[in-house]
Amino acid sequence: MKVEGKHVRSIWLEPDGWSVSAIDQRRLPHDFVVARLTDCDAAAGAIRSMLVRGAPLIGATAAYGMALAMRADASDAALDQAYKLLIATRPTAINLRWALDEMRSLLRPLPPPQRTSAAYARAAKIAEEDIAINQGIGRHGLALIEAIAATKKGERVNVLTHCNAGWLATVDWGTATAPIYLAHDRGVAVHVWVDETRPRNQGASLTAWELGHHGVPHTVIPDNTGGHLMQHGMVDLVIVGTDRVTARGDVCNKIGTYLKALAAHDNGVPFYVALPSPTIDFSVDDGITEIPIEQRGAEEVTHMTGRTADGRIETVRIVPDGSPVANYGFDVTPARLVTGLITERGVLRADRAALAAAFPERIAAAAE
Repeated sequence: MKVEGKHVRSIWLEPDGWSVSAIDQRRLPHDFVVARLTDCDAAAGAIRSMLVRGAPLIGATAAYGMALAMRADASDAALDQAYKLLIATRPTAINLRWALDEMRSLLRPLPPPQRTSAAYARAAKIAEEDIAINQGIGRHGLALIEAIAATKKGERVNVLTHCNAGWLATVDWGTATAPIYLAHDRGVAVHVWVDETRPRNQGASLTAWELGHHGVPHTVIPDNTGGHLMQHGMVDLVIVGTDRVTARGDVCNKIGTYLKALAAHDNGVPFYVALPSPTIDFSVDDGITEIPIEQRGAEEVTHMTGRTADGRIETVRIVPDGSPVANYGFDVTPARLVTGLITERGVLRADRAALAAAFPERIAAAAE
């Protein structure tokens, strides 16, 4: 997608052929900074610190982390250590484990001298596959937006989204945003209600930033505004991303997604989830009881960072000293509240039969 009119991906291999660069999302929206990752520890740190974020991008970063590890030491012990280090960085997003399993299953049978080149080739393929998947999601989601636009006779289509499932959360295009970008580029009048997404403010800091750079009309709203907008007919559909979808179609996404699904259900607003196939976890059935929900540090809630009137970036405390904080990173939306799953293979019902029919190879992988 575009930054200052120039095409940019969220992660890429440098011209030296081995080091990896990624946009430092902790510095957005105020500063555009590129971080260079030169070893596996740096890749793990980038994931853990949320320098990179979003399930597909986390997976791609982990794959490149394995390649960096093999460049330094291609032994069996180093392979196991890199896997152990990277998989511990974020517990909820399934793409991390998927990418690491892909890398390990490829590399383990190879003799050590062949592992480095194979690792870089597979990491690059994972990145390209992510782009192709997102383009597929975009095409199928575009049809939903165009169908609504046809009924509105030139009035804008209002999409509400939550957290960041844009190109910054993937390698390019995004999941939830891919249909929006395609609609905008085709001349459809589309407008996005952007949830701020407390406590990390991914919507306000990242989604709004990338939509603005691409020229997509949007409005940032407090997280609790969506229900009001739906009650007054100001939302035509909701499209969110996901960090993990279970075999029966339960959706785990950023905290607050479940509340949006409830509001959409109560007001008859279609609620769609943009689902890249590596995010399906056929080993899990009941999302509420089986998916581990990441609990993050209290400082994300107690403090906020922003730009002051004189241009300085400052972090301030907004919660009284001594007040306990609970910071659950994700929640689970039951399949019954999901209108459809927008995948690279079409828009599916959120149920076991539809997922299994569309992605039989994912079932086979989960059984291994």
